[in-house]
Amino acid sequence: MSTGKEFRPYIAPEHNVAEFTIKSILLGCFFGIVFGCSTTYLAIKAGLTVTASIPIAVIAITLGRKLFKTTILENNIIQTTGSAGESIAAGVAFTLPGFLFLSADENGVINSEAYFNYFTIFSLAALGGMLGTMMMIPLRRSLIVKEHGVLPYPEGTACASVLQAGEKGGVFAQTAFIGMGVAFAYAMLQKVFHVISETPAFVTRQANKFWPSATINGEITPEYLGVGYIIGPRISGVLVAGSVLAWWAIIPLLATLVPFEQVAHQLVTLGYLKDITVAGGRGNWDPATKTFANPASALYFAYIRQIGAGAVAAGGFITLLKTIPTIVSSFSESMGSLKEKGEAGILRTDRDLSFKVVIIGSLLLVLIIAILPKIPGDSIIQKLLLGVLIIVFGFFFVTVASRIVGLVGTSNSPISGMTIATLMGTCLIFTAVGWTGKLYEPMALVVGGIICIAAANAGGTSQDLKTGFLVGATPKYQQLALFIGALVSSLAIGIIVKILDTPTQDLINQGFTHAIGSTKYPAPQATLMATLTKGILSFNLDWQYVMVGLFISVTLELCGIKALAFAIGLYLPLATTLPIFVGGAIKGFIDWRAERKNEPVVEDDLGRGNLFATGLIAGGAISGVVVAVLSVFYYESLQSISLEYGLTEMLSENGYAILGVLCFAAMAVILGRTAVKKD
Repeated sequence: MSTGKEFRPYIAPEHNVAEFTIKSILLGCFFGIVFGCSTTYLAIKAGLTVTASIPIAVIAITLGRKLFKTTILENNIIQTTGSAGESIAAGVAFTLPGFLFLSADENGVINSEAYFNYFTIFSLAALGGMLGTMMMIPLRRSLIVKEHGVLPYPEGTACASVLQAGEKGGVFAQTAFIGMGVAFAYAMLQKVFHVISETPAFVTRQANKFWPSATINGEITPEYLGVGYIIGPRISGVLVAGSVLAWWAIIPLLATLVPFEQVAHQLVTLGYLKDITVAGGRGNWDPATKTFANPASALYFAYIRQIGAGAVAAGGFITLLKTIPTIVSSFSESMGSLKEKGEAGILRTDRDLSFKVVIIGSLLLVLIIAILPKIPGDSIIQKLLLGVLIIVFGFFFVTVASRIVGLVGTSNSPISGMTIATLMGTCLIFTAVGWTGKLYEPMALVVGGIICIAAANAGGTSQDLKTGFLVGATPKYQQLALFIGALVSSLAIGIIVKILDTPTQDLINQGFTHAIGSTKYPAPQATLMATLTKGILSFNLDWQYVMVGLFISVTLELCGIKALAFAIGLYLPLATTLPIFVGGAIKGFIDWRAERKNEPVVEDDLGRGNLFATGLIAGGAISGVVVAVLSVFYYESLQSISLEYGLTEMLSENGYAILGVLCFAAMAVILGRTAVKKD
């Protein structure tokens, strides 16, 4: 890749093309609402999200150009505005339902659930979204421009490829759309008809004397294969190494050392198991035999996630220390905008919003937090402290999140890990000033919630700005579009959250007053956040696991290995990182093959391999959104057309898993063959 100084975008800075128009903003807001609502559902239902930028870009170039005659820069504004909805939805769903799970009073009443109202959800969502975009204004030059060629920003690069392919047409569009078609067909067979296993796995027995409860599994989706190809073999290799340490070394070791009853107690403490006498929970606990059906899963949620959270926090802090010179120089350049009278002499593609927006916006955010009536806190002083903590943590984690997504993409950014670190830091500060107990739990969750939303939106913003950098967009127009998208999407996300929380008559008969928290909408991430908040403020958290993760990151840095990518792999399940590594290995093989044949290694973003990988990401993401929307209205119908039961009866469980692996391998072969085709 070329460096930032040598790079020339698709639309040259000297050219003025229609960009920030009414139709592009309105279309972007519409897509932001649609994708924001579907992501909210998916995150509350399963604790997962799918990226929205690429699907919106694909829709923009297929519908926008034909029906609305949009330009490439207008299409970029459409996807930029719309992507804010998905990012904010993830942050909201991962944290704010935690208000329903905080400590109860002596009468068993959870007073904090009063904060789980539309006004508070909308306010925190909007403030977090604004913060994530605002903090990225002074960081754009350092992360996007100066480190072009260092931070790949896979989804942002893929999105730019989609926009350029649609603009150029011919073989460019054809390759991208073939990849999208293959991914969409594959994903429909996998997620709707269940012909292809979603996560084939091989787990060794607990009684195995050599390697007990070790897991080899993979969420064999097209989007993971595409992301791996784009980020390449180096980053994907370090990423999967963290998961290998967790799932092939630490978990088998813990399986031989830790009694399962103790593991069950730990799951109860973290909120993953209702009670040690109740069956179910992570790993499927059996109280009668005192065993787990899946010990590896139980150990992962009981211990590894806390170790991974500590590693991510430490890796992020080390990364921040390393990038302080770059950040300082970036802020110095941004401070220069305070003295600028106009934009004369500044290239169109280098025009950001003034640094005044960051300063004034930060002060306004603190003031708004202090005066809003539905924000937890008994006094203005307490709320002012919340505002200050949000700004401080916001700057740190926006920077970290933006770098993380530059490495592994938005879909694999451990936002929950950063939120855990924020909650830990906030609760430690609270305990230092004597704020302990259940009264301060909702205040800590407000800080964690806004930072989670800000970090998620900052990751999406970074990908959008990378796309804009590649296609030649005007940064300040993108930043304005992101502000608009954050506000509009927050209005809709608050509504969908309250709709999902409305219990059905069946749930009411079972004694539920909220659908969120039931088996229908378990909100796993928010449950974890609430549990950690309660544990820290009641001095009941196992810090030793967090410290293990911290020193793993320190050890890697001392060995000369960048700890952050490894820490992300340690936190994420092997099912996520292994298929990503497969994509990276294919890219490594393609480059090795080209070098062996003395052919130029293809690094162009519009090379056949990258374009096909882009299509895989787009097709997989679109299908994920479609399935999420269909699941809201036609869940029973989707279950009725599933072929999984019939195939497992015919092929057995192992045969069904092998069929899935073979289908994934076939898709990988298609990617490799496409990449080596000559123009």
